[in-house]
Amino acid sequence: MEEDTAGGGEAGRKHQLAAAGGGGAGEPRDDRGSGAGGGEGMWDQLLDGLRSRDPRGSGGCSPCPSPSPSPAEMALHKQEQAVSEAKGPKAEEDGEAAGARGLQGAGLGFQPPEGGFGWIVVFAATWCNGSIFGIQNSFGILYVMLQSDLGGGEKDPTLEFKTALVGALAMGMIFFCSPIVSIFTDRIGCRTTAASGAAIAFIGLLSSSFTKSLEVRYFTYGILFGCGSSFAFQPSLVILGHYFKRRLGLANGIVAGGSCLFSMSLPFFLKTIGSTIGLAHTFQVLSAFMFIQILLSLTFRPILPPSCDSHHDRQDKLASRNMKQQCGSQMRKYFNMRVFRRQTYRIWAFGIATAVLGYFVPYVHLIKYVEEEFKENKKEWILLVCLGATSGLGRLVSGRIGDCIPGLKKIFLQVASFMLLGLMCMMIPQCQAFEGVIVVCLFLGLCDGFFITIMAPIAFELVGPMQASQAIGYLLGLMAIPMTAGPPIAGYLHDYFGNYYLAFYLAGVPPIIGGLVLSVVPLIHQRMLKKQQMDSGKDKMLVSETVMNGELLPGCPATEAHV
Repeated sequence: MEEDTAGGGEAGRKHQLAAAGGGGAGEPRDDRGSGAGGGEGMWDQLLDGLRSRDPRGSGGCSPCPSPSPSPAEMALHKQEQAVSEAKGPKAEEDGEAAGARGLQGAGLGFQPPEGGFGWIVVFAATWCNGSIFGIQNSFGILYVMLQSDLGGGEKDPTLEFKTALVGALAMGMIFFCSPIVSIFTDRIGCRTTAASGAAIAFIGLLSSSFTKSLEVRYFTYGILFGCGSSFAFQPSLVILGHYFKRRLGLANGIVAGGSCLFSMSLPFFLKTIGSTIGLAHTFQVLSAFMFIQILLSLTFRPILPPSCDSHHDRQDKLASRNMKQQCGSQMRKYFNMRVFRRQTYRIWAFGIATAVLGYFVPYVHLIKYVEEEFKENKKEWILLVCLGATSGLGRLVSGRIGDCIPGLKKIFLQVASFMLLGLMCMMIPQCQAFEGVIVVCLFLGLCDGFFITIMAPIAFELVGPMQASQAIGYLLGLMAIPMTAGPPIAGYLHDYFGNYYLAFYLAGVPPIIGGLVLSVVPLIHQRMLKKQQMDSGKDKMLVSETVMNGELLPGCPATEAHV
């Protein structure tokens, strides 16, 4: 009889282990066994399964104590005690962390809502992108108003240079702060980062209305508004991935198209109110856009599961290190320069940084050029409207075209856009009529749309999805210096020669050089892949650290296991 009982206990234990590992038929399955941290979740499942089968469980206690435990009960108790000891003395302390990791394991299959409250987030992101870049791209109107606001008196020979620096600083700070914004977004979340950035931008624009000094506006408009815009802009793109996956392309398209409506309408709006209420009140009106953005940023509520490493695990790891090791670990985590080890990424980043030296020059100086060359001061805002309209069209079209082009051949879209942008800048002084400048602006906007939209897909191809965010952040930071320097240099050339001819000719040179540099990236990439095949063979190539093609990375865990 005892042998039968013991045999039944052994069969019961096998059934219990199977139920703990795969979930019983009558009990809800615990998902903590999958994903990161699944090891400790497995122990929890095993203990829960053993306790649920234990006839001495708390829910099934009999008022009368059993005279003596059966051999099956004794074996069950010993197995439960062995499992508890295997978890170690920190089992209870790490229980909460294991649960958090279990949620992340379940979060690997997380499905966004694909709508609902997400459409409100899309509207908030559209307002953010539109108001920030609408104001930035309309700086040509503010440029003329800033010079008029300085009043009469003796003309400063460096006035064009100093005035252009106001807008160039603001645009440059948006890109310069991008790597830092990524850190803040990861640490304190999209909502807090975006709301804080919008508040700083609001203060910058509002304070710009209380001064007429260009030097003060370098700080209020250039630094405060530029930095605040960067902190508000970047989280507005990140948050879309929390609410959309299948419709993420549609959501991004709505944001891109909606922001272009701001770029089309703000030049006319600024021209109208600027001549009516003056520059100071115009800055106050623009600050209202940022105040609304503060409120809209509160909708950026993240809904993705937490990160794999829980707070308790991070604290335990850091506690075992000295201060120097902790600082080094954090610096390597947030300032990982690994992407610069890839030759193709270095060439690509250098080419784009070179090209954008002349990128922002037309946005700043075109309005003033038309006033001087054609004596046109009533319809010049149409130029910025044309830039915004075709930029939106370019963003929509280039996304679809890029999806049809395999691999790194997408980079030739950027090559073509930079080459055409450089030629169009050189064509501006050749235009004999105002209508000719309008045609040039249509092509400039189209090139802008192609260049911006295809940037992220190329980054994924070059470094893979695991490092694409850092690659884009570093690229934007590298773009900041030449983009800030371009308009002031063009202003200095105008002050020296008395016209914009040489400024626009030279502004077209960097995009052409940058396009030529980018054209060699796919060739180098193919040569490196062929060399790998010859040296290592196909099997070794797939797991090699130097694989450059982003298409291989999502399906090759060994490639990113050491990252």
